[in-house]
Amino acid sequence: MAMALASGKGTRRRRGRGGRRPMAEINVTPFVDVMLVLLIIFMVTAPLLTAGVPIQLPDSRANALPQEQQQVSISIDTEGYVYIDDNQVPVGELPQALEAIPRTGEGPDITLRADRALDYGRVMAVMGELNRAGLNRISLVTNGGQSAPPVNTGSESGE
Repeated sequence: MAMALASGKGTRRRRGRGGRRPMAEINVTPFVDVMLVLLIIFMVTAPLLTAGVPIQLPDSRANALPQEQQQVSISIDTEGYVYIDDNQVPVGELPQALEAIPRTGEGPDITLRADRALDYGRVMAVMGELNRAGLNRISLVTNGGQSAPPVNTGSESGE
C-alpha cells in the first residue's frame, strides 16, 4: 500500500482536518494478478475445446497440420456414431448432414477423428460418404508425437 508524503516545510505531518490527501495513483497489481490467472485458465482449457467427442485416437508420428479457418471436424466414436463438430448425426442421415455443410471456394477442410477400436470398414464408409458429397479435403487426426506401433511391411515373411 502506498502512502503520500506531506509536502511543505519540514517533515511534520498535519493531524487535523485534511491531513491526508487523496492518492491519484491506481494500484494495478491486483488487476494484473487476476488477468494472469485468467490467462492460465484459458491456456489450459483452450485445447480441450477443439474436440468435444471423447475418442481414443490412434498413435502416429506424423507432423501436425496448421489450423484452417474453414474447418469441419467429423468424429466417429467407439459405438460408430458420427458427429459433425459436436452434433450427433442421426443414423442414416449422414448424406443430408454433409450436404448441409456450408462451402466456399474449394470447400471446408474436413478433419476426421475416429476411435482406434473402430472397424476399418466403418471409417471407410464415412470417407466414402464424404467423397460422394464432394468433400475431398480430408485430414485424418491421430495422437501426434507418440511412438506408433511398428509397421509390418511384409518383407519379413519370406514371401
